[in-house]
Amino acid sequence: MGEQIFVSPEWVASNQDSLRIVDVRDTWEFEGIGHIPNAVNVPFDSFRDSAGKGMLPDPAEWQSLMREAGIDQDTAIVAYDDMHGVFAARFLVTAEILGHSRSQLHLLNGDYSRWNMHRQTTTAVSDTQESSYQLSNQDSSLIVDHETVANAIDDPSVTILDTRDDDEYVAGHIPGAVNIDWRVVIDEKTRGIKHTRDIKSMFADHGISSDTEVVLYCNTARRISHTYLILRELGFAHLGFYEGSLTDWKERNAPIETEI
Repeated sequence: MGEQIFVSPEWVASNQDSLRIVDVRDTWEFEGIGHIPNAVNVPFDSFRDSAGKGMLPDPAEWQSLMREAGIDQDTAIVAYDDMHGVFAARFLVTAEILGHSRSQLHLLNGDYSRWNMHRQTTTAVSDTQESSYQLSNQDSSLIVDHETVANAIDDPSVTILDTRDDDEYVAGHIPGAVNIDWRVVIDEKTRGIKHTRDIKSMFADHGISSDTEVVLYCNTARRISHTYLILRELGFAHLGFYEGSLTDWKERNAPIETEI
C-alpha cells in the first residue's frame, strides 16, 4: 500500500497539537455552521487561479494564503470540506505542486458531517499567527500537457483515466480513456472512502494496477485531485494530471469518442 493520506477523525483528534487543520468551505459555512476546533479557513475559491479557470493559483497568491493561515513549509496539514473531501483534495494537490512535502499532506477520511456526527465542533474563530511561509521546491512534473495526453492514446503502457460520471463519459471522451467516476470509492454510510482493498480490486477490474502509468483528466480539477490521492494511497507511483480538462481538449480540435 502507499502513503497515509486519508486519515480518520480519531487520528486527527489524537494528533491535533501537531497539525494545522484546514477547512476549505466557504467562510459563511466555517463561521455560521461550525468547524473542527482550531481549524483555519482557506475557502476553495481563494486558491483557484485568478483568471477563474479553476486551475493552479498564482504562486505569490498561494504564499500569501499560507502565511495568513499560519502554515509553514514543513507544517503537517489535514484538509477537509463537507463534500467527501473532493474540494479539500484540490487544496492538497495544489500544496504538493507548489512545494509542500507530500508526506505532510493529509485528507480527513470523510468530511465535516462525519466529524460532526460524533465529535465537538465550534463556531469560534481562533486567532492565527501569520507564518513566514516561503515558496520553494515547486514541482510541476505532475501536470502533463496536451501533447503528452495525445501520445498516451496510442501507448498501451499508459492508461488514460476519465473521472467524470457515466453520462459525461458517454457523451464524449478522449479516445481509449477508461471511465471510473470519482464517487464510486465513497462509502455513503461513513462519508469516507471504502476499504482500500475493495478500491484496489475495483481499479484492477478496469485493468489498472499500481504498476500502471496513469494520466487523469476530468472537467473539474477537484475530481481529478480526489482520484489522484486515492491512487497514491494505493501505491501508484506513475501518475500524470491533465490540468487542461476535456474542455481544453475539445478547443484544440482533438479527437473525441462518443458512445451514443
